Amino acid sequence: MTVIRQDDFIDSVADALQFISYYHPLDFVKAVHEAYEREQNPAARDAMAQILINSRMCAQGHRPICQDTGIVTVFLKIGMDVKWDAELSVADMVNEGVRRAYTNPDNVLRASILEDPAGARKNTKDNTPAVIHMEVVKGDTVDVQVAAKGGGSENKSKLAMLNPSDSIVDWVVKTIPTMGAGWCPPGMLGIGIGGTAEKAAVMAKESLMDPIDIHELRERGPSNRVEELRLEIMEEVNKLGIGAQGLGGLTTVMDVKIMDYPTHAASLPVAMIPNCAATRHAHFVLDGSGPALQTPPDINDWPDITWEVGENVRRVNLDTVTREEAAQWQPGDTLLLSGKMLTGRDAAHKKMKELIESGEGLPAEVDLKGRFIYYVGPVDPVRDEVMGPAGPTTATRMDKFTDFILEHTGLLGMIGKAERGPMGVEAIKKHRAVYLMAVGGAAYLVSKAITSARVVAFPEMGMEAIYEFEVKDMPVSVAVDANGTSVHEIGPKIWQAKIAEQAIDVV
Repeated sequence: MTVIRQDDFIDSVADALQFISYYHPLDFVKAVHEAYEREQNPAARDAMAQILINSRMCAQGHRPICQDTGIVTVFLKIGMDVKWDAELSVADMVNEGVRRAYTNPDNVLRASILEDPAGARKNTKDNTPAVIHMEVVKGDTVDVQVAAKGGGSENKSKLAMLNPSDSIVDWVVKTIPTMGAGWCPPGMLGIGIGGTAEKAAVMAKESLMDPIDIHELRERGPSNRVEELRLEIMEEVNKLGIGAQGLGGLTTVMDVKIMDYPTHAASLPVAMIPNCAATRHAHFVLDGSGPALQTPPDINDWPDITWEVGENVRRVNLDTVTREEAAQWQPGDTLLLSGKMLTGRDAAHKKMKELIESGEGLPAEVDLKGRFIYYVGPVDPVRDEVMGPAGPTTATRMDKFTDFILEHTGLLGMIGKAERGPMGVEAIKKHRAVYLMAVGGAAYLVSKAITSARVVAFPEMGMEAIYEFEVKDMPVSVAVDANGTSVHEIGPKIWQAKIAEQAIDVV
């Protein structure tokens, strides 16, 4: 009988979570690099270059790939012949591992988990509790898979109860465009088919623990219906031309994973969960010999990619930029921002709206007139950092506030991740504002452009407080111009047409 010690289990969980915060799986790095080399859309290619550069920087600096260090999901397969030398429950040991990982002073990870989700939404401060799935199996080991899932991609999860005669491929192809780019493509799709609604969702998540191997499958050919579906879905999704960060291009997904389970004769449950450009997962097995610690990869396995400033890049001084100047920017233009900006996410926008409506007004240091606001919840700095990883959050969550904020503050522009919804685009057009997009999945790279940072309002909100950042040459793209033209609307349409017309190999 194998004896698993409490400290060995906790240490292994904590080590895995620290490891995946700064090391991409090498199969993912290779897949992004292959997509980068094939890509024909310069904007999508630049986005993937930033993702690869950021990945290498994080591997070298041991800092998070993304500022959203995720909600922890754990899959446990516990052998029936295992004996525990522990005082805590298995769930409590997992959560202690999460707690130690996320509060590690050498690499503090962002605490994003809120308790009382339908009420006070109070931060638990240490990213606990994890979502834990346990299964008792034959054997004398404990098999553990851990993942850290960002909110941007998790929020795009889809579940449908199809009719048995419905096409799963058609449902996926119809659904993917409704997800926008907030899940930070290029990534992976996890699909669960069968069982019941909750079983399909769990299978979709678990399928994403596997390495990227679609190219090997294509070379040897499918041997069953699930493998046929993987190839069909990947080809049809990439034909949509959504591309990296939704900018249009050849690669939207790099693999499709599927798990299935017997289901009721009247049912066809299908769940789909995307993994983003910050794919993070690790696997280890405890056999009683001590903690199972991760083995660092060789940094030479990362491609040596550089991102060059092109001739057409505009340099923008945020401290002097005018509305007339911003009105000249075109969708897809690359800008390098320097100067001061404010930050604000959902909670800050809600608070600002409440203060304005109450007549109290905004704090003196939150003067938005003629300024830019960056949708970000950064990681706390460590050592000599000005700020920890500080990539953009999904901009559509702020759409409900956009018209009000633009109307009452004179805000000139916003910076975030992915597209704006119809409500947000209409408000931008109405007020002749602009929306700029930073690359999701390049948080550490973005943080290096921040030269100073200070909290100016709502410190009690933690990572959702309003900061003032000063930046130097922060790269962004014009995603919605002052006329309301969105690059996320025109880019994928252009590339979908090009793929169809030229029969470009998209896989």
